Amino acid sequence: MKAVALVRFLVEQRDRHGKTVFSVTELANVANVSPATINVQLGRLVRQGVVRRWVPGRYGLPEGVTAESLARSIDADAYVTGGFALARHGFITQQPSEIECFTLRRHNRSRRRSTPLGTLVFVCVNSRMHAPPPHGSLAPPDQALCDLVHLLRRRGLDPRSLYTFRGLDRLKIPAAVRARYPRSVQRAVAALVGALPGRRSIGDPDRCRDRQAGDGQSDHGQRVASLLERAPGDADAVRRPQ
Repeated sequence: MKAVALVRFLVEQRDRHGKTVFSVTELANVANVSPATINVQLGRLVRQGVVRRWVPGRYGLPEGVTAESLARSIDADAYVTGGFALARHGFITQQPSEIECFTLRRHNRSRRRSTPLGTLVFVCVNSRMHAPPPHGSLAPPDQALCDLVHLLRRRGLDPRSLYTFRGLDRLKIPAAVRARYPRSVQRAVAALVGALPGRRSIGDPDRCRDRQAGDGQSDHGQRVASLLERAPGDADAVRRPQ
């Protein structure tokens, strides 16, 4: 297969099927040549800037490749989650350099793979926590937040010390999602979003009104103030009991 035909094939696959990453074996089969021969052709195209090697053994066009498609091309069970997914959804301001990917497979020495998009980190989790999105390979924000908290707690880290969160007050964590994680993770996530069960959140309007009405006083202080208002003449007696 000539270089022009190979590039045309890559463009066609991207436009018609949304496939952007290919293994050496796939391209060798398409070109009907040996892997050694296609490697020589790919190396030439990479030097020309027509094709890009995204990770060893995975090639595609220079543009249009996402972290999700790259992770899925390496591991069919993997999906992108954690801080990278939250950044994509707009819930943290930073862009993490590490891209956490949950999977059911153990990658051992190859669990970390450097790519032009960042470092893919494959994390093997149990089947209960492994929940691939129904559409695509990017975890939704509620799941990504729980995964991030789970990962950082294993390392003894507080998410707020690493990331600047925004908009978590509008994030709802369904009970079915919370149930996948240990209780310690559930409590940490609830504290982050300010929605502890049975309590008012920090930004709750009713709680703010209650605090303003009390002007920051304790219940005892409010009772004393109320007594002074009702009996102004006895104020000194209340303040200095004999």
